[in-house]
Amino acid sequence: MKLGFIGLGNIGGVMARRLVKAGHALVVHDLDAKAVASLTAMGATAAPSARDVADTCDAVLLSLPTPAAVEAVALGADGLVQGGMAKIVVDLSTTGPTVARRVAEGLAAKGIHLIDGPVSGGVSGAEAGTLAIMTSGDAASQKAVEPVLKQIGQNIFYLGAEPGLGQTMKLVNNVILASNTLACLEGMVLGAKAGLDTKLMFDVLNASSGRSFMSEKRVPQAITERAQGFPVRFAAGLMHKDVKLCLEEAERFGVPMFMGPAARQYLSMALAMGSGPEDFVSTIQHMEKLAGVEVRATPKESGG
Repeated sequence: MKLGFIGLGNIGGVMARRLVKAGHALVVHDLDAKAVASLTAMGATAAPSARDVADTCDAVLLSLPTPAAVEAVALGADGLVQGGMAKIVVDLSTTGPTVARRVAEGLAAKGIHLIDGPVSGGVSGAEAGTLAIMTSGDAASQKAVEPVLKQIGQNIFYLGAEPGLGQTMKLVNNVILASNTLACLEGMVLGAKAGLDTKLMFDVLNASSGRSFMSEKRVPQAITERAQGFPVRFAAGLMHKDVKLCLEEAERFGVPMFMGPAARQYLSMALAMGSGPEDFVSTIQHMEKLAGVEVRATPKESGG
């Protein structure tokens, strides 16, 4: 199976590199020439457009930042739907089920199957090949690309033939993630204001019922690295987009949500303050400013 890969950003670039290292003759496309060059230096072949990728590949993987970008790449005038070879498109982006269904319908008109397969696990998971991948779509096509997906993800969950089910699962995951993260951040700020040691707070949380992936891994990692400017692993703007998509789905189904809107409101504030491109955990700085305290990795750094 000859593979194409479109979207070589923070996570997409890492996934593409794993596939090249695994021996795939990858054809890549991205608007960022430097990102393309880094892959071609490893042996990938550059294509000038999405259509050109679809003209030369059996299956194409997408990792794009917004639903609009996915629609344009898949269904646009120079998009995948215009290609003559690709029969399977795997969308690893988080686009929401509405766009997934629309893209699936548009591709199906040209005999192309869409597998929506959003991923979870961040850059570190992509680097380690341990991403969780939530797929839905044509069962035979999913089976055909599963060996490829196993090279970028350790846990692959097939959620059914209906397009968009994978996207729905990803939105459920991310609204829980966003709410959990913000609760962890504000709790840490309160503890710091009261004089608690940061490391001891994490030790207690992770031995208690407040434990989560965020308290065990992600937030301590960000606090430790804050001196380097909070490296971007998942942008606040992307998290806001995912929460917004989830709330739109909840509204469509008539499901009331309470924590999700609070997370969206906070993230909207962070975006208004210019934090959209920054790592979403770094938004702790807005809480710290309001509280007049800073959460530091060690007592020495915090003046304790």
